[in-house]
Amino acid sequence: MSTRHSRVLMVLLGLSWLFAAAAATAGSDAVGQNQILRSQAARILSTRSDANSLLTAAALRFAGTTAKPRLKANSQEAQKPASELIAQAAEQAPQSAAIAWLHLQICAESPGCNMHEVATVMRWVDADNSASWMPILATAHKEKDLVEIDRVLDDMAHAPRFDLYVNRLTVVMFDVLKNERRSLPSEYASSDWARFTEVSGIATAEAIPSFNALAEVCRDIAAAPERREVCLKLAKIMQKGDAVATQIAGFGIERRLYPADSKEAHSIAERRRLLEWRVAAAAQFDLPLMPWSKNNRARARLNQMRLRPREEDVCIAILREHKVATEPVEDHR
Repeated sequence: MSTRHSRVLMVLLGLSWLFAAAAATAGSDAVGQNQILRSQAARILSTRSDANSLLTAAALRFAGTTAKPRLKANSQEAQKPASELIAQAAEQAPQSAAIAWLHLQICAESPGCNMHEVATVMRWVDADNSASWMPILATAHKEKDLVEIDRVLDDMAHAPRFDLYVNRLTVVMFDVLKNERRSLPSEYASSDWARFTEVSGIATAEAIPSFNALAEVCRDIAAAPERREVCLKLAKIMQKGDAVATQIAGFGIERRLYPADSKEAHSIAERRRLLEWRVAAAAQFDLPLMPWSKNNRARARLNQMRLRPREEDVCIAILREHKVATEPVEDHR
């Protein structure tokens, strides 16, 4: 996978708690072994005919495309790359926005895939989601097509939502791994904690696009002052997105459109600080102190994710479940 996710993932200290916890205790040999098991699981799931299994197979295979050590692809794997598997999943579930979104993300990084066609399908499946324009905007920015940039920004700002479906994808993949546990390698993701750790890291990495192009076209307001209001509108839509990464990117875009000492800039900083506090506070309850409570905590987080597509809402629900205030104490002084 390209480095396009790295900057976003650095921000998601709270959301990547599961992935970080596993990585902290895994050596290179364990990582390599897990990649072998992951590849075997993807191969098994790729033989299924249901959309969710095919989606999971695609995600597992895509997660291993640049893993080290590289696996020598056999002929069966070569016949079904991640882009083909996710396309099959999309055919099986043409109304699934989450599958359409992952299809778009994988297609954008797969040679020979018609990204514009997949993006068009994504907009047909979920016309209210402005995120569907992200790969098109990235291409326009790369080609310095100012007319296309402004057209895409305007379309994005008219959509009411900006969703990445991270929670939905995590839940789907978790359920597939659990339902298929007797068919998959016994050592691979063998507990609820291990399954959740595995799919959380994969969903976060694969569903979150790079926001660089969007940030840059909205930063260069001096060269294109007519973009300011459009970028402000889009930034506010992003701040209500279903992924914390989207919200943080939205805060960053809006912040750069105001003077550093303005009341608007201070308000943005406070809203971002509250979001980051909620994520970090909720994550404390997700990291079990006792080994035997790992599975329970994973299931508790997953149950909240089934009910709430927004990551921030899941954090708020966890805090309320533990009777913890949803804002820092000092905010009430």
